[in-house]
Amino acid sequence: MKSGLGIGALAKATGTKPETIRFYEQIGILPEPARTAGNYRTYGTEHLRRLSFVRRARDLGFPLDVVRAMLALADQPDRPCGEVDDLVLGQLREVERKITDLQRLRDELDRLAHQCRRGGRMADCRIIEALSPQNADMERRP
Repeated sequence: MKSGLGIGALAKATGTKPETIRFYEQIGILPEPARTAGNYRTYGTEHLRRLSFVRRARDLGFPLDVVRAMLALADQPDRPCGEVDDLVLGQLREVERKITDLQRLRDELDRLAHQCRRGGRMADCRIIEALSPQNADMERRP
């Protein structure tokens, strides 16, 4: 990249909205870019690399505080990478927890769907009955 990118070009290159780029600058995820004589932002290769990293990490579900921590560690190339390993393992545990929750949700929806007697009347709908608040309160009682 010979000259700097404007915010629109950086946004397009990384699939990130300009508003998000500005937000990342405000919270310190991205360093402030240089400015042109006309006061337009101009981004360099490091911005592109860093923003691409942030996008990929966010796509993998990492929260911003963890992304910030990984970037801080990456900025110290002589450090051991065990801390990053721990952050990734923490994210893996969170993903596994969400998968378990989604499997429970799928099982519950499957159970509800199979209670349905197609062609029946709404007054006899087992799904509506199962989802109704009074039924949910009764199911929670010992």
